Amino acid sequence: MHEMGVTESMMDVVLRHADKNNANKVTRINLVLGEMSSVVPYSISFYFDMLSKDTVAEGAELNFRTVKFKARCSDCGKKFKPRDYDITCPKCKGSNTEIISGREFQVESIEIN
Repeated sequence: MHEMGVTESMMDVVLRHADKNNANKVTRINLVLGEMSSVVPYSISFYFDMLSKDTVAEGAELNFRTVKFKARCSDCGKKFKPRDYDITCPKCKGSNTEIISGREFQVESIEIN
């Protein structure tokens, strides 16, 4: 159910920028979605259709760009794609690692008329 709140936040951003740019219509919304964000595109689309009704964004196309899950070892600097959610460094076997991508959910851009 958190997709409803996330979609509401996304709509706030889109409508604020559409208004700021005197848009008559939002035709496309480009979103960045990380593999590990736990956001389901289908649910976002479902809630978007409901929340955008009677707004300048109604009928806009949603475009999702997926960002891969990646981590970096703070000890040796190795960047890697974790396997099975294990973020142990594959090079030095260290556990001093950080997730550097894959949790994103943001509006990248909007296209308007």
